[in-house]
Amino acid sequence: MNTNRPAQPTEPGGGVPDARRLRAILIAVSVALMAVIASVSGLNVAQTHMAVEFGAAQSTVLWIINSYTLVLAALLLPLGAIGDRLGRRPVLITGLGVFGAASVLAGLARSGEIMLVARVAGGVGAAMIMPVTLAVITSTFPERQRGKAIGVWTGVAGGGGILGMFLSALLVDVADWHGLFVLPVVLVVVALAMTLRWVPDSRESSAHRFDTVGALLSAVAVTGLVLALQEGPERGWTNPRTLIGLAVGVIAAIGFVARQLARRDAALLDVRLFRERGLTGGSITLLVVFGVQAGIAVVLFPFFQAVLGWSGLRSTVALMPMAVMMMAASGLAPRLAARTGSRRTMAAGIALAAFGLALMALFVSVDGGYPAVLPGLLAMGTGMGLSMTPATEAVTASLPREKQGVASALNDVTREFGTALGVALLGALLSAGYRGAIDDRLDGIPQGAADTARQGVANAVEVAGDNGPYAHDLVQAAQQSFVDGWKQAKWAGVAVMGALFLHVALRGPRDATPAAEGTGATEAAATR
Repeated sequence: MNTNRPAQPTEPGGGVPDARRLRAILIAVSVALMAVIASVSGLNVAQTHMAVEFGAAQSTVLWIINSYTLVLAALLLPLGAIGDRLGRRPVLITGLGVFGAASVLAGLARSGEIMLVARVAGGVGAAMIMPVTLAVITSTFPERQRGKAIGVWTGVAGGGGILGMFLSALLVDVADWHGLFVLPVVLVVVALAMTLRWVPDSRESSAHRFDTVGALLSAVAVTGLVLALQEGPERGWTNPRTLIGLAVGVIAAIGFVARQLARRDAALLDVRLFRERGLTGGSITLLVVFGVQAGIAVVLFPFFQAVLGWSGLRSTVALMPMAVMMMAASGLAPRLAARTGSRRTMAAGIALAAFGLALMALFVSVDGGYPAVLPGLLAMGTGMGLSMTPATEAVTASLPREKQGVASALNDVTREFGTALGVALLGALLSAGYRGAIDDRLDGIPQGAADTARQGVANAVEVAGDNGPYAHDLVQAAQQSFVDGWKQAKWAGVAVMGALFLHVALRGPRDATPAAEGTGATEAAATR
């Protein structure tokens, strides 16, 4: 027997928020989400500055950057569930306070140790904010308006990282790198003021105790798996740290599933719901789409900087068309889904994204420059926007209204895990393709320069300056080898997206039918 009562927003008079308030709520949670997403990738542009100022090794700098993402991913599910229990509004307010304070501390940090503490604290605050922002939408907006609101949320989540990188690169170029944290603080202040004024509260009422053991197991599982994916490309897949992270993650994940099956009605996440096509199809789509997006960034930045010779800021600007198309398509997706169905919309988006990848793989060249990749970027952005919104809606609709914090957290964990997986796998394919191609192009190059060039295209361009008569040949060899590795990684992405298209077309989420407001998805799923 389900003892949970549907969570409802605490509106005066018990009614649904009016259009003005709904608009203010959407702006508030979108601004809060933007602060979190922009901070995921923003610090990447300041790696060199941090290493010099803190006197830190590259491994320390990477830990400063990755600790935020690692803590965020690990705590999403537990804190999303806590938001359901304690109330989404107070958890959002607390998260904004923690995140804002951590951003101020990071901006003032003058040592690597203080910066690391600030980034970890920022990850904790972000893990409070991210799932609650989506849960506020799904538990507050009426069904007829929910899809459009989720479209806005997914657009911010998908394009916000690129926008954050652009603003961060601009700040680093025109001011001190510590100014990177001004934007998150400003966004937090705006989001906090609007949350206090407009966002209503909603929470789960449950007779069961909070699943503390399940929450800990989920945190350990995600930490181990994401850590392995982060360390594998840097230290090697057979490195003890990578293997230990993978083993701990797998064991904890098995323990988490067993715990949830044993608790059934009192589970933190009822894993039996993965039998439902909407939850499985939506989760797999988000995993693959965000993995491919992250993998593209791994390939594109070295192409823009080492092959085309662009600055970090100009390279980030070059990604903006993809972000703009992604955000626009995310807003269009609910209207398209209402006409053609969610599954068709999702499948069409996946097919378009795969087409964009294929365009880039076919036409990229050293001499083709940016025009050779722009059509592919536009198609990719549009396709991802069309697929992300119905996938997100499928995940959140698969859990009952009182479990929307958990549903939103599951959505976010899937995206974060997909991002780490995409960077690791597509990055590894690019590196392997580059090394395999450049070995055949180093004849006549001095041994020391050749060994350096094998490490990567950026290394080859840097060492070429010290090898006068060989410089041109070395740079040409490295750039062409990078393009060869690019094609290998892109075609692998096309293959994965093709498999995803077939899965969604044949076994994707069924198109939803209108239901009464407040009806739980669990009961609906049971009839399928």
